[in-house]
Amino acid sequence: MATKRVLPDKDFDRIVVRTHKLARNVTMRVKPDGLHVTVPPYSLSSKVLEVVEQYRQRLLEDWKRVGKKPIDLNFRIHTPCFRLWLEQGNFTCFSVRFTEEGVKIICPRNVDFSLPEVQRLVRNAIIRAMKKNAQEYLPPLLSALSEQYHLPFKRVKITGSKGRWGSCSGAGSINLSCYLMLLPPHLMDYVLLHELSHTKEMNHGPRFWELLDSMTGGRAHALRAELRKFDTDF
Repeated sequence: MATKRVLPDKDFDRIVVRTHKLARNVTMRVKPDGLHVTVPPYSLSSKVLEVVEQYRQRLLEDWKRVGKKPIDLNFRIHTPCFRLWLEQGNFTCFSVRFTEEGVKIICPRNVDFSLPEVQRLVRNAIIRAMKKNAQEYLPPLLSALSEQYHLPFKRVKITGSKGRWGSCSGAGSINLSCYLMLLPPHLMDYVLLHELSHTKEMNHGPRFWELLDSMTGGRAHALRAELRKFDTDF
């Protein structure tokens, strides 16, 4: 007979450890809800964690491939520019509240987060909230940077694009993704300055990078490399 214990983990959220009398070795499997480990009887938690640490990098690669983790009441977004969390309520439908602390999504008491339609509903609610906050936050920031560096633009539009952080048309119209709200401020500034640079230099030639370097302390390429490491999927 198997017994189960759950250990918290910074990467996998939780490690589910099952002890089984027939187990002779430690086996590990990454699932959407965490890392599942089967161990022989009398295995200490400290020893289990030692094995996990030994294979953590490989397991993290598997973790990225298992797909999106379900959004539930433990879900949080906490960045310098955007905060969102889920709470249980007494409503029969989902409700979104904008507060001084951030965005609160109130969920029906007995909602089943494993249902695909619930996941779609919650994700769409998060994106709408992120887009609303972006519409309030990003245009004033873009205008301030535009004025500071004397790079005027014609208009700005907030989009829900995940594939592009931003774009700039030949007419000087700038599109900005609401997913910028998930970035730290210095990378958010970099994206906005990148698009403002296109109002003067439409291609990515040497003059474009010289202009962008002049506004980022010579760190344009380094900031671009840092930005490429960010994953905005949830």
